[in-house]
Amino acid sequence: MTTTTSVAATALDAVSREAMAQRLIRASAQKSFDPEVDVEWAQPPASDLFYMPEHRVSLYGTRIWERMTRQQRIDLSRHEIASTASVGIWFELILLQLLARHIYDLSPTSDHVRYALVEIGDECRHSVMFSRFIEKLGCPAYGPGKAAHALGRFLKTTASGPEVFAAILIAEEILDTLQRELMTDESVQPLVRRISQIHVIEEARHVRYAHDELQRQMAGASPLAREWARWVTARSALVISSRLIHPDAYAAVGLDPLEARRAALSSPIRRDTMRWAASRLVTFFGGLDLLGGPGMVLWRRSGLIG
Repeated sequence: MTTTTSVAATALDAVSREAMAQRLIRASAQKSFDPEVDVEWAQPPASDLFYMPEHRVSLYGTRIWERMTRQQRIDLSRHEIASTASVGIWFELILLQLLARHIYDLSPTSDHVRYALVEIGDECRHSVMFSRFIEKLGCPAYGPGKAAHALGRFLKTTASGPEVFAAILIAEEILDTLQRELMTDESVQPLVRRISQIHVIEEARHVRYAHDELQRQMAGASPLAREWARWVTARSALVISSRLIHPDAYAAVGLDPLEARRAALSSPIRRDTMRWAASRLVTFFGGLDLLGGPGMVLWRRSGLIG
């Protein structure tokens, strides 16, 4: 009886997984974007608008911020969003490989696999969009730094199990929360709002797919696999949260990068922003028992929880 029940539950779970993927495929067909034609790249920037809400710039409210001119503040917002976009490209390249490895041994005719391929296509377009965005901003592609780049190489090559989709969600959910505010704030450059809107619409499907798969994997994970997933997830949270703004972004506007980075890290306003951006993610992970154990030290260092 137990075996029969277990087989039936597994079959129902497979049907549910396919039904969810079918809905996401239909939604993708109805609402997807091509950044080459759906973004007005020729539009010049507004001279007096920020590139993110002023209160989300990392130095907002600090003593350094009070010494800066308005133009410096606007320029810092431009370099910070360029830094975040370049980190977004870095993580999307990791995500592409994690998804490809996830579906490598699955049936290529399943809707679960077909949607993963749709998402890979979305992420390729997002990386192209962010690449053009950084170039349009006139900023370097700062990236996450050499150490994080090396850790990313390790993660994309070795990660399996729940930590794959947990790591994906850390980057996706934090950026999604920030961009939902960006896309509706009229004090922000129109180009930034448009790119944020496109990313939010398409990422909503990616987040739903990752949520669904992570819940399934955590439900079936052994105690050892759960503990390993908690540790890898915590490590990913620390790396991603600490690499969004490269210190060279401060130097680009005439600030001492070490002094500015210390000020940002110690800023209560910046800490509130990071916790706010991660609040939905932290709640979801808590419900899945992904928070706990030795990794909590890393979560606290990440600034994503109190």
